[in-house]
Amino acid sequence: MANHKDIVYGLYNDEEELLKAVKVAGDKHIDIMDVYTPFPIHGLDPLLGLSESRLHIGGFVYGALGTLTAFLGMSWMLAKDWPVIFGGKPHWSVPAFIPITFELTVLFASIGMVVTFYIINGLGPGVVNPTIDLRITDDKFCIAFDTASTDKASAESFLRSTGAFEVNSKTI
Repeated sequence: MANHKDIVYGLYNDEEELLKAVKVAGDKHIDIMDVYTPFPIHGLDPLLGLSESRLHIGGFVYGALGTLTAFLGMSWMLAKDWPVIFGGKPHWSVPAFIPITFELTVLFASIGMVVTFYIINGLGPGVVNPTIDLRITDDKFCIAFDTASTDKASAESFLRSTGAFEVNSKTI
């Protein structure tokens, strides 16, 4: 049986209104469950107190793994397994390895980061995430409060006072 949350959410027409509301909530120490936007908003993460993503560290590790795979694989194939001299090149010609090494570095980093992103965010085949309001993915901005940690009436009054044009309740 899934856990259900009762939430109160407000819809905003403009990202500037949303940023102002999040700032006011932070100043008043009101616990926001989540903020939903149709596109990334510059400056929202620090206002919500979110730390910088560490996905770039994973990208570096995956890229290094791709570099090692390409370089060691070509070294073994061309110098040990099937040593053929062609075009006057030595068996172990490092400059000739650079294009394939670069391509595998990019391939491993990109695929690794996508898979890591999907796993961390609980996305993937068969996953059904609840939708609060379909307009959020189109052109509206949303602040949601969990009624377990915030009083419903105070959340509704906060949303109205900060310029939300519509305030609703929902169980997700």
